[in-house]
Amino acid sequence: MHPRTSSWPGSDAQLRATRPTSSLSIEVCRLDGRVKPGHDGRGLTPALLLLLSLLPIPALADTSADPETVVVTATRTPQPIDVTGESVSVITGDDLQTQQIDVVTDALAEIPGVVVNRNGGIGQTTSVSIRGAETGQTLVLIDGARINDPSSVDDQAVLGDVLVNNTDRIEVLRGPQSTLYGSDAIGGVVDILTRRGGAAPFAVNASAEGGSFDTWHLNAAANGTTGSVEYGAAVNYFDTDGISAADARNGNTETDPYRNLGATMNTRVHLSDILSVDVRGYYTDSHVDFDGFPPPNFTFQDDPEFGTASLIAGYAGVNLSLLDGRFQNRLAFIGSESNRKDFGEFDFITNAFSPTENFFARGDAQRFEYQGTFDVDKANQLVFGAETQRVSISTESLEFDPGPTHGSKRINGYYAQWQSTLFDQLTLTGGVRLDDDSEFGTHTSVKLAGAWQIPGWDTTLRANYGDGFKAPTLYELFSQYKNPFHALKPETAQGYEVGIDHNFLDGRLRASLTWFERHTGDLIEFVDTATPPFGYYENVERSRARGIEAELEARLTDTLSVSADWTNMSAKNLNTGLDLARRPDNSASGTVTWKPLDKLTLGGSVVFTGARFDDGGNFVRDPANTTVNLFGSYVIFDKTEVYARVENLMDQDEEPIAGYGRMGRAIYGGVRTAF
Repeated sequence: MHPRTSSWPGSDAQLRATRPTSSLSIEVCRLDGRVKPGHDGRGLTPALLLLLSLLPIPALADTSADPETVVVTATRTPQPIDVTGESVSVITGDDLQTQQIDVVTDALAEIPGVVVNRNGGIGQTTSVSIRGAETGQTLVLIDGARINDPSSVDDQAVLGDVLVNNTDRIEVLRGPQSTLYGSDAIGGVVDILTRRGGAAPFAVNASAEGGSFDTWHLNAAANGTTGSVEYGAAVNYFDTDGISAADARNGNTETDPYRNLGATMNTRVHLSDILSVDVRGYYTDSHVDFDGFPPPNFTFQDDPEFGTASLIAGYAGVNLSLLDGRFQNRLAFIGSESNRKDFGEFDFITNAFSPTENFFARGDAQRFEYQGTFDVDKANQLVFGAETQRVSISTESLEFDPGPTHGSKRINGYYAQWQSTLFDQLTLTGGVRLDDDSEFGTHTSVKLAGAWQIPGWDTTLRANYGDGFKAPTLYELFSQYKNPFHALKPETAQGYEVGIDHNFLDGRLRASLTWFERHTGDLIEFVDTATPPFGYYENVERSRARGIEAELEARLTDTLSVSADWTNMSAKNLNTGLDLARRPDNSASGTVTWKPLDKLTLGGSVVFTGARFDDGGNFVRDPANTTVNLFGSYVIFDKTEVYARVENLMDQDEEPIAGYGRMGRAIYGGVRTAF
């Protein structure tokens, strides 16, 4: 994966890697992330040696690590990555296509500081933690629409259903980011952008693949520019028999199939030279079987339970450019609706399961945003805005809850950010935000960042401080487990980082090193009691995560490219002194891409996750694991190519999470075409 290459999506304008101008209307947000190695590093070196031995003379396209890459997530304006002062990773659509990645979280697992946990095969519950943050503390956007689910216990996005579908790029922003993004951004921001526009009025990209576990994946997309309209749209279908969610080594032989139908749409209409309208949409509908704790043993094992989930999200915005492009304005409405259901109830009379609905959760969000960007002069820029969002929940476990949970709340936010560039080499950024929540009151967030591009050294020194907060979720506020004594406070975080980036060999080699630390307070946890409802939510926990991220990207030749990263992190519960669950001390990844012929591309990747504890009490330990993947493609004629990949080449079977199965060696092949 080569995280610092690609152009800014969604516009036909050429983004120049100069000091930022606002002549383009702001689109959406992005994010940053990476991966890690094990406690003593065992398993990592042999895997890398194996990968390199299998690819003795690799090759790749020209994807050098370019410090002038433009990102928008860090400041919500187009900026060269080296002036932001932030840790941002960019995964391009070309990266995803070259590695043949189907599931977005598989790409995130190759990013420093990012840990992905999945309860079994594709489609099972999947969570992402950035720099040790809780799973619900990462904000996820698709084309500007927030897809965090307000009906979930912790507000996390249903990431297991997010597949690669006409994806132009993904930006991952690490560290607390509430100043610009409000709640849910304590860990960071993941921003997924789809393709829009193009040189031709109509262009189609399509692919079809199949392989192990009876897996089929179909994808078709159309993009183009005709007159004043730029558009992009895609449909996606994925079907697999999968594996048993409960580890097959424990006698669980029943597979848990997964189906997913998705669509995206991204359109801009230029009404005049200064006025344009955006309309975007995202839809997914899925069905997945999963395992549980059936009678009479009530241990984790095969059972016939299954669930459905749908999500629809939309964005409608107006962009107005004034003062010859110096003053950009964006006004948008963003809405989403989620609907999840589980089926499978054990009947003690018949001693069997029935396909009866036993759980539902529905969440809604409506959000209005205004953002203004004013270029005071070439060296100074002001970004400011206001937001208001209302979220609601309706959920019930028909087996356990005494009644349904209903509730809603509103949060209003106001922010401003100033950026100045001094002497064409030092960029300073400062921001402040005020949020007013109908449940907990007000909260203020602050951001400070600096980036110094040392003249003549091809080196950037960067540092930043950021606040983060996460509002109590609707389930924590309105379920039977709400706090009976007082209002819950928001979870808060303070994050720091210092880093250095340096280019060697005329930019063909780029190395980065970052130290980070985050303190989180007032974490909301469930407190057990002896009387019904036998517990409630309370602000009781404190945690700290600190560590080092190292990255290396190299274009060794015009046909061979290598990237690697390593994260060493300590994530502790400060109340107990124990490790936070499922956060490894070490993780790492590496990718090699080789293009020996114009029509042939070969490569491989390694992802290493170190040993970690599965639970907060540090009683159960998950072993370190290494995943080696190989991929290759060949152009057979014009714009049509065949491709194939092998996942989990070494057929490793360590449980990724205690009790859950891991997908074994798998082989997939397909064809893709463009016209």
